[in-house]
Amino acid sequence: MQEAITITEQPVSVSVPVGYSFTLRCRAQGHTSLQYQWFCQYQSDCCLVPGATNQDLPIIAEQTQLYTCRVNDLHRNAVFSDWVKVEVHQCVARGLPPRLWQGEPVIVLNPREQRVEVGQPLQLQCAAMGVPAPSYQWYRNGNLLEQQKRKKLWIAHTKVSDSGTYLCCASNSHGEHWTNAVDVHIGTCGSGKFFATGKIALLVGNNRYQHHPNLMAPVRDVFELRRLLEHLGFQVVSLLDLNKAEMAAAVSQFLQLLGKGVYAIFYYAGHGYEHLGRNYMVPVDAPQPYAPENCISVQRILQKMQQQQTALNIILLDTCRKWYNPGRALSQVQPLEPWGNTVYGYSTSEDAEAYELHDGEFSSGIFMKYLKKHILQEKKVTYMLEDVLEDIGRDPLVTGKQVMEIRHTLKEARALTDPVCPSGAAAGHWGHGQELPSRAVTFPCGARVELRFLRLFSNLMFVCAKPQPPLAHVTDPQLLLRQLAETDDVAIQRESCLDHVETLLASVYKREELDCVFQLCALQKIQTDVVLQLDLHYTQPGTKQRTCESLQTTLQQSLLRQFFSLQRAPAHTGSVCPQDAMGPGADPKGSPGTDPKGSPGTDPKGSVGADPKGSPGTDPKGSPGTDPKGSPGTDPKGSPGTDPKGSLGTGSGRSLPSSSPSNFSSEPEENDESELGELCLALNQAGLGQDRP
Repeated sequence: MQEAITITEQPVSVSVPVGYSFTLRCRAQGHTSLQYQWFCQYQSDCCLVPGATNQDLPIIAEQTQLYTCRVNDLHRNAVFSDWVKVEVHQCVARGLPPRLWQGEPVIVLNPREQRVEVGQPLQLQCAAMGVPAPSYQWYRNGNLLEQQKRKKLWIAHTKVSDSGTYLCCASNSHGEHWTNAVDVHIGTCGSGKFFATGKIALLVGNNRYQHHPNLMAPVRDVFELRRLLEHLGFQVVSLLDLNKAEMAAAVSQFLQLLGKGVYAIFYYAGHGYEHLGRNYMVPVDAPQPYAPENCISVQRILQKMQQQQTALNIILLDTCRKWYNPGRALSQVQPLEPWGNTVYGYSTSEDAEAYELHDGEFSSGIFMKYLKKHILQEKKVTYMLEDVLEDIGRDPLVTGKQVMEIRHTLKEARALTDPVCPSGAAAGHWGHGQELPSRAVTFPCGARVELRFLRLFSNLMFVCAKPQPPLAHVTDPQLLLRQLAETDDVAIQRESCLDHVETLLASVYKREELDCVFQLCALQKIQTDVVLQLDLHYTQPGTKQRTCESLQTTLQQSLLRQFFSLQRAPAHTGSVCPQDAMGPGADPKGSPGTDPKGSPGTDPKGSVGADPKGSPGTDPKGSPGTDPKGSPGTDPKGSPGTDPKGSLGTGSGRSLPSSSPSNFSSEPEENDESELGELCLALNQAGLGQDRP
């Protein structure tokens, strides 16, 4: 009887990128000399590999196939090796595998978060390259899942207990590598396909500038947007009139609260400009003229938002976008990672003004007029913004003056109305800090007065005083609230107060609740506790004499400015230091003496009846009708120092100048990477996301 052929070395399966060169090996022993022949199978066809008659089969990976080797001896005995799979990955990120790759596992596909109804199937998928091909092991909440040892995790009928954090380990003889951890929610988030682990928004409206024309619409626009976003389940912080350090500090706190799966919105209304595809916001303390280091880079904020592995990042810029090229060297620009989760909503197109509407005591931006009409729609956020774009395009007041622009890399149909399914740490008290409870005070005469504390914005508070019945022994009572201790803080707050904010207050609360109102502005600037004095003037029924009694109440600094802190957080917390949310390399407003919206002394929009939104010397919002938000130093209507007669107006208030649009793609991922020494250190180290294939 002839001795059988024994295969001593079986070929091994591999998982490699397309174009990769490698060798399949087969070794056998027999009584006589042996012959080898390799076969391959692709789909359902199995065929001989021409010329493959050696023990080694060199291959250049082109497509996934199965291989086996037949071994013959001179007595016509034959044996086949094991079938092995050559898995070829057609789409692999640049730099993978590493240059000196020795065959260790390299993750090329990470699983994605899932939300599944109870009883429905769950599938998670991952993939790794490796020589030999890696084996897989899935884990949930750190516990090994004995039956889940394939690239695809499959649970046919899910239970609530299947919820948790999943990840997979790919391993071979050279080592192991882990996928990203993903959260799976079972039966707790409704029937929609997408969900957010949290919804967080930061809204900033700059109205009162120290060296540039004041604006009117941002205050109402921020107010309206805050109420709508809260209706959608967002935790919102809304801030008015911030200087550069305050803007950067607010952004820093905003970024710290973002995390995996969060929907994040950043909205800015105020002066700004665009330079070579990068956008800059102008704080209220920016000098005239201002330099790049006086402004805040929007692209840098977006980059940091995305690094927190958020599921949706939305930047809404309600400013003008006049181009500005001071002839300086450009700062370096680095694209965002292609994660497909960013949306830019520009209130106007490149090199154009954004306009404001004036209607009696209220002012509103054209963009916000239509955004608030559509923002509650249950549709993909980019489709919702397209509805806004179409409405603005049909508005006769801005025809030929303002057209909204949308840029995005959103590959999923995520909507602002998607449900929130918390996972891990929540966003704390962002937008919902500890409110000051109402308090009652009693005067010596026996009159009781209730003090209420109302916030319309996160850094602006109203203190309201209202007499409580019965008012025994008191007739004709009159209350007066005032702040004691004339300090620098008090002076700053008085300068920061906006007259038309009280109109918003009256639109929210009943008139009888607002008999005596005191406005506390710029809460972020408060350095000490605030002492308020309440004076009660009344007439004594018996003597008919007019009498005044006074009481004092103290408001703690920590509660007043709880939404806002200028203390720099450690770099490891993922924060941005006050100066480094911006990037130098472009002058946000323009070179000295120029109009960020246009040339000096010219009307950015030019046409009668339109005020661009803020050129110095004019009504930044314009006369009744609309005001553009345009460039400083000119009358949006044309003649300096005059009030445009039409309904539209522009001004420097909301301008975002840029350079020639032809040099840039429509993608919003350009980022200013210039650094400002120590100021940028925290930004560069903050919240770095995991590397992705």
